[in-house]
Amino acid sequence: MKTLKHTFFGFLALLLVFACNDGIDPITEVDPGPDSGAPQVTLKYPTDGTKIKVNDPVVAINIEFEVTDDIEVETISVLINNNEITSMSGNFKDYRRVLAEVPFDNVTTGQHELKVVATDISGKSTTVTANFEKEPPYIPIFANEILYMDFETDYTEFITVTRATQVGTPGFAGEGLASNNAYAGAEDSYLTLPTAPMQLGNELSAIFWYKVNATPDRAGILVVGPEDVDNANYPDSQNKRSNGFRLFRENAGGNQRIKLNVGTGNGDTWVDGGAAADIDPDKNEWVSIAFTISATEARVYLNGVMVRESPLSSPIDWTGTDILSIMSGAPRFTGWNHRSDHSYMDELRFFNVALSQGEIQNILGVTNPYTPADGETMYMAFDGTYKNWVTGASATTVGSPSFAGESKLGADAYAGAADSYLTFPTTDLLGAEFSATMWHKLNATPDRAGILVVGPEDTENAGYPETQNNRAYGFRFFRENAGGNQRFKLNVGTGAGDSWFDGGAAADVDPAVNDWVHLAFTISGTECVVYINGQVVSQGPFTGVDWTGCDVLSIMSGAPRFTGWNHRSDSSFLDELHLFDKALTQSEIQEIMGN
Repeated sequence: MKTLKHTFFGFLALLLVFACNDGIDPITEVDPGPDSGAPQVTLKYPTDGTKIKVNDPVVAINIEFEVTDDIEVETISVLINNNEITSMSGNFKDYRRVLAEVPFDNVTTGQHELKVVATDISGKSTTVTANFEKEPPYIPIFANEILYMDFETDYTEFITVTRATQVGTPGFAGEGLASNNAYAGAEDSYLTLPTAPMQLGNELSAIFWYKVNATPDRAGILVVGPEDVDNANYPDSQNKRSNGFRLFRENAGGNQRIKLNVGTGNGDTWVDGGAAADIDPDKNEWVSIAFTISATEARVYLNGVMVRESPLSSPIDWTGTDILSIMSGAPRFTGWNHRSDHSYMDELRFFNVALSQGEIQNILGVTNPYTPADGETMYMAFDGTYKNWVTGASATTVGSPSFAGESKLGADAYAGAADSYLTFPTTDLLGAEFSATMWHKLNATPDRAGILVVGPEDTENAGYPETQNNRAYGFRFFRENAGGNQRFKLNVGTGAGDSWFDGGAAADVDPAVNDWVHLAFTISGTECVVYINGQVVSQGPFTGVDWTGCDVLSIMSGAPRFTGWNHRSDSSFLDELHLFDKALTQSEIQEIMGN
């Protein structure tokens, strides 16, 4: 056997030798030609504009990219915020095409810059950059809130940070009630979420904004129902109404009527408001829809007004109700053809209590679309977000600012913290005139701080962030200790120099009072005025502000452009910030203060 084995393999080797030289050219080196171009870099994740929505303060990601070159990739460097996190060089498995994933476990809340730098063997280099954001964790702004979806960029439920399952091809509206976007329905399309995280009980409320599309002329809107086992093989006939609820719409003489059905275990209850629950689709406007379910009754509201109340014989029964369908009756409520809704939906919230009418109206007051006043360029309510409601843009956070858990108006306010503040680019905020109004609740520690600053970089101290103090441009509104009180001052740059508006003792606030104080200032081409609680505390002539180099607005800190005298982060509370590109009159300021 041993002899036979050796003979066989020897014969096989001879065959291979003959085969290799029988009609097949030997391998020869091919000249790859000149190196004619720099490497190509394609970012796959994160890409420019990516928003990471995770409630953890620090998250890990995998950076994904592809690098190709006509000859050979030599090195690849990956940087986050200009700090190199990895470097690769040589010996790539495929020297012309590199597919890579680089883990990075320290993405903090705020804006970040990703750079991938690829260099080929001839020294040609390509850099590709993407700016992405880790959004602040969502903090419910209303008590007992168990679900919130804003539909701004994706279909994430923010409280549990769960991405809804998409059925079909739902889309986005390109407009929104409280932001720049909303859910847009499509044929045979909807979202689902598991109900387990909601921990459903005897009470439930839902509220959302809705712009109706009357085609098709009936549709499901929100459904939590059980599988209809009697029709298990008939998905078009699912209609078991003894458990969960069904909120839907139907044609009513050209209008669309909103109806609610609630299952109580042994049967179901209808909440049908008739004509009072109708929406006219021709108006093409946003309407608030809400419903509440308690142990004894169910109610439906349109725009904060109750349109129907129906008693329940027993509390709602959740048996078998494991999914929530959004903007369709499918898959659990199809028997009467209440399928996908092609309408728009925005600002969807669920609560584990039966909200009162007053609570519903308060929510509407917070989420209602904001109509800016004449000349108004910014409005920040700080009701759980750092959003400018005039533009929909959100501030960049530095450090760890938070929310106060109290407010002058609305549901919450900004709460300052050490080394923390907000910034916005000044694009579209500045004009020949300027005004700011706000409510402020003083924390005198530290004993000096910046409140609002728009200033240029101090290029003479470019390497010294602790001594930035170029006051020839923009403005600085700040506070300082004055014999135990805090004195509010305004400094404004004219280009050639700067002017001071210091009201002395008239501009003092006693921190021991611990109450909200209204602050305002105006800048025109002839004067600047500072107001406290609607009264003038400092006023003087002025020749006009110069905005040269003023590209950043800082809120609740002098940093990064006004640090030379240690006017850093303000640990006070701030609420209802309004900016204008005109000089308000005293009566206008008092009117804002009174609202």
